[in-house]
This record gives sequence, structure tokens and C-alpha cells, in this order.
Amino acid sequence: MFRKVLVANRGEIALRVMNACRELGIRTVAVYSEADRNSLHVKFADEAICIGPPRAADSYLNVPQVISAAEIADVDAIHPGYGLLSENANFAEVCRASNIKFIGPPPEVTRLMGEKEKARQAMKQANVPILPGSDGVVSTEEEALEAAEQVGYPVILKAKAGGGGRGMRIVRSPEELPNLFHAANTEAANAFGNGELYMEKFIEQPRHIEFQILADEHGSVVSLFERECSIQRRHQKLIEEAPSLMVTPKMRDEIGRTLVHCLTEIGYQNAGTVEFLMDEDGQLYFIEMNTRIQVEHPITEAITGIDLVKAQLRIAAGERLSDILPPMLEMRGHAIECRINAEHPSKFTPSAGKITVFNVPGGQGVRVDTAQYAEGVVPPYYDSLIAKLIVHGNDRAEAIAKMERALSQFVVQGIDTSISLHQAIFQDEDFRAGKFDTKFMERFLAKQTT
Repeated sequence: MFRKVLVANRGEIALRVMNACRELGIRTVAVYSEADRNSLHVKFADEAICIGPPRAADSYLNVPQVISAAEIADVDAIHPGYGLLSENANFAEVCRASNIKFIGPPPEVTRLMGEKEKARQAMKQANVPILPGSDGVVSTEEEALEAAEQVGYPVILKAKAGGGGRGMRIVRSPEELPNLFHAANTEAANAFGNGELYMEKFIEQPRHIEFQILADEHGSVVSLFERECSIQRRHQKLIEEAPSLMVTPKMRDEIGRTLVHCLTEIGYQNAGTVEFLMDEDGQLYFIEMNTRIQVEHPITEAITGIDLVKAQLRIAAGERLSDILPPMLEMRGHAIECRINAEHPSKFTPSAGKITVFNVPGGQGVRVDTAQYAEGVVPPYYDSLIAKLIVHGNDRAEAIAKMERALSQFVVQGIDTSISLHQAIFQDEDFRAGKFDTKFMERFLAKQTT
């Protein structure tokens, strides 16, 4: 096992990784920007090193600074968390060249799955169902028009190197395509340094379902079931559940076995999440793979009893899945996660500032992952996520009841948060009945204004 690990992240995920390290007897090193000097991940690490000014580009995304900190602290490995450098294949390569273990997939695999069209083709070759779309990149308006005619409108243009909704446009007619093609191209180039686009058939009212994967460095891969992530606004997830109400045991088994075969073939290692859209007929289609731990990983932990971050560390240290996981993987009950964001609950504007009151709920089956505290400051430079509220019940009804109780006891003052928005969603009849898709929030917000 590693002697010392640097956590190349901030906020709740940095603290989450440190907790796993501590339980495995691993010393931790925090890196932080000047804006995060008083953050809890800095306070609870064994060592902490400032790596730059507040802007992420000058600190958390500054690869030379992160590597210098790792070398100064003499660490064995780096855990990147999620976001920031977690899916940066170049960073993984620099770690390798510096003889520092990168806790994640090999850079070649990260690069393959990070280029969305290459990932589509890899999945297609392994018989994972994918959406009809272009054969590779569409480089010009003319190529895009030709591909759209073959696929059939509506289609969606996506950034080859992107994610999070950037470089993405829905096209419903040939007349719309030229302007939307150029808009997506420009946005992708600005966001990712790569303006290349590919095209897929657009499903009007899909559900967003993802499968959690673990793979060791000895050729073994397992699927740890699925999560439902359809409650989202502008492609940003708000609420996640495990398992999905729409995935049958047969479908779960078939998709799991297919993914195990595919990821074994490409040499995948460590944790990963394979994302799908489900159409109105219940058919799943691959859309992308995230080669890191996900924000919503705690709900999989709740229904399986497996600590995914500890598993990441043990895999990276060379252990086999057969020694990490129980002989039989079973799902137990139902889990739900709410992302508590520092933003206005109806205007969705960011809310930075000092937290004056911070009371988190507790009790059986209730978990809060956060790095915030009373008198702590939410800086304006980073993602608005300040806490994750996770509940686990015997079934979905009990999980909903626990979440409603926990939300009522989650008190944050001094800044705006999304807590009241979550409370309203849990009162919605369609949500409670499991009748939702990725357009749920559009309908929900429209109802709130009438």
C-alpha cells in the first residue's frame, strides 16, 4: 500500500479521498489555492502546500505546480478526485514520467475514452448499443447536413473532446444546421481547445442512466450496477438514485456483462462510469464514459456496501478485485443523493460568501459529504457544489421519506443554496411516482412559475 498520497483536488471530494486514505493508513498531502487557505481539506491533511492564486487555471489546473508539490512532499501517488485534472491524459503521463502513481486509468485509455467518437466506436465494436450517428467527426456544414439526412432529424451535435453540455446543439431541421454547427464548433474550441464535432440521433425525452465499473490491473472488470441521473438542469445533475426504476434485472445483467467484456478488451483500470440514454421504449444507448470517480458515487456505495475510493487506492496499489470485493455483489435497498449547491434556488445564480450557520442532518441511513462549516467562506472561483446529501432506505419510498426529513434539518445561512429547490422537487407527484426524464426540470420549473 502507498505510504503517502497527494490529493490533487479541493472541497468535499478532496476530504472524501483523505478519509479513505486515513482508514487505509496512508498519509495525505493537500494542495490548495490562496482562496482555499482555510478549507477543511487543508486542515485535515497531514501536509498542505499552496500551489498558486485563486483562479483554478493558476493553481489546481497548473500541472507543473501540482507535480512540484508532489515531488517536494515525496509522495508515492496522486489521486485526482473528479473534475480538474482527473481526466487529463497528459497529466497522467507526467505522473508516470515522474514515477508517481496516477490513481486512475492509464493515460492511453483515458485518451481513448475522452475522445467521444473514438469511445463510441470502441463500444460499438464490443456490441454495446450506441445511438445512430455520424461515422466519425463532421468537419464541415456540408458533411453535417449529409450525416443529418442519413440519421434523421432531430440530431444533436456534440464536442469530440467535451462534456458538461458545452459544444452541444440540438438541430431539428436543415435550415437550423449551419448556424448551430458554427455555434457548437466555436464553443467547443473555446472550452476544450478542440472544435471538432460529431453527431448523434437526438432522443426527445430520454432517461440518463449510468453503470459503475471497477477494474484491477490484472485484467478483471466488474459492474457495480447502475444509477439514475435524469433529474438535471442544463446537463448538470441535481439528484441521483440507485438503482434505476427502469432497469430490469435482465437488462442490468446483459449490459453489465457487455461492459465487462468491452473494458477488459481495451485494458481499462481503476474506477469508471459508462453513461447511457434510455429511449421511450426502454432501450439503452451508450453516450460516453467518465474515466474517474463520479460525484454521485456514494449512492452506489450505499446499495453495495463497497467503499469505491478505498477500492481505487487498493487497485492502484496492485491488489486484485477478488481480494477487494465480496464473492457475491448484491444490491441492498435504495439510495438517493441531492447535490446542495451554493446558488439561488430559482434564479440559479451563484452565491459566494461567508456561511454564518451550517447544520447538517444525521441519523440512520443519512450521510453528508461536505468540506464546508460555519464561518467558512464559499469562494466565487469554483464549482457551486458545497455538499452532497445521501440517504439509504429499504426501498424508494423510505429513501424519499428520509431525504425529506434530512433536507428539513439541513440549515445553511449566509449564502443562498438549492435546499428549498430539492424540497419542492421531492413534493412533485411525477417525481414521487418515478415518472421523469431529462426534461423533468423544464416541466417542473414551468409549473413553479404558473
